[in-house]
Amino acid sequence: MQRIVVAAKAGADQPWLADAAAELAHQTGAAVSVVSLDGVDTETLSPMPRSEYQELAQSAVDGFIERLRAAGVEAVGEVRPGPVVRGVLLYAEEHDGDVIVCGASTKGTVAAASSAACRSS
Repeated sequence: MQRIVVAAKAGADQPWLADAAAELAHQTGAAVSVVSLDGVDTETLSPMPRSEYQELAQSAVDGFIERLRAAGVEAVGEVRPGPVVRGVLLYAEEHDGDVIVCGASTKGTVAAASSAACRSS
């Protein structure tokens, strides 16, 4: 494995995801690239200007890079415009990514309901 691509969710703090990428990088010696997409397909239909979404994406990239470097992992980052899934896959292809590390910042409806049910039992 030579390159890990981390998909940073714009506007989300995901320290656990950065830690997982750092651990994988330590285990494999792979380089780490962080990418965040603004998620805007067409700015004219967007509720906010693209620049505001890009600021959220840049903040996410900066947070990942800071946490990775604190863990002793060199990383580079980039913010791109456009839809998230397609953009992350394209970035990984362009940078010869061997693996994409990504994750949700919140629990889905089913997982949240299961957690609540487990706590009440």
